Amino acid sequence: MESINRSAIELIDEALDFADQLGIAVTELDCGATILDFGVGVDGGVEAGLMLADIQTAGLATVYTQMDRIADAPIPYVELTTDHPPIALLCAQKAGWELDLGDFDGLGSGPARALVGEETDFERVGYYDEFDFAVLAIESVELPDDEIATYIAETAGVDPGSLFLPTYATGSTAGSVSMAARAAELAVFRLSELGYPPTEILTATGRAPVAPVSYNESVAMARTNDALAYGGEVYLQVREESTVFDKVPSSAREEYGVPFEEIFEEAGWDFYELPESVFAPAKVTIDVVDGDTYVVGETNEELLAESFGLQ
Repeated sequence: MESINRSAIELIDEALDFADQLGIAVTELDCGATILDFGVGVDGGVEAGLMLADIQTAGLATVYTQMDRIADAPIPYVELTTDHPPIALLCAQKAGWELDLGDFDGLGSGPARALVGEETDFERVGYYDEFDFAVLAIESVELPDDEIATYIAETAGVDPGSLFLPTYATGSTAGSVSMAARAAELAVFRLSELGYPPTEILTATGRAPVAPVSYNESVAMARTNDALAYGGEVYLQVREESTVFDKVPSSAREEYGVPFEEIFEEAGWDFYELPESVFAPAKVTIDVVDGDTYVVGETNEELLAESFGLQ
């Protein structure tokens, strides 16, 4: 497969061309890196969130919105489909790069991670990228500065002028939309963590509701994770049978039924203090080619309605 940073750059070019229509702001730092503000100092929108999800998956997935209901309330959902789950979801979309430098606190997702390749996902998939440009989407309440951009560029092995950083807060429309696009990624990651070879996952489709935006980042973190854990639905087509399929959905964890606001609060709102098992979609269908089809987990509309504050 060609460089996923190359394909992501093509999407970045499109975002730059349509920045006004998408409601995003573009800034070039002194070091030469380009910041695309999708939802920190700007409002952005649903289309900006879909573009962000496209960039995070390096264009290897189809992402769109559809309407459905929660507790009889019309709610937009985001659906994502990819025939390249290991690379699109684990090597690109996964938020696996912790950015904790000085006063800056952020979480990086996107294809630039494949230029570094230090996470176990890359060893399991067997994919590493080489390219002169890098794209890293950053989830943070503040835009990265020269120090952060220079650090990312050096770590990824590119010139700062060849670095593009789409940035968004969890508490933004783009944040809610792009998080809703992660249901399939969580299922694939969970299977991988349980020892199932990610290269045996052939195709993935996932959807989840778009959580109402809150400018309180704690509330936004709770709502967007509830949307996945209690409303996320995933279909996976895989090659091989396994005994771990029933452990994939969120209902398999001890904390099931507890709103994420309580889970985060108990962990001191530290994302990395939580066990990885809490990050899983609600319901999963796993279709073994020329074999059985397993349906595991359940959605929870009542908890979602409470989390979303539906009146």
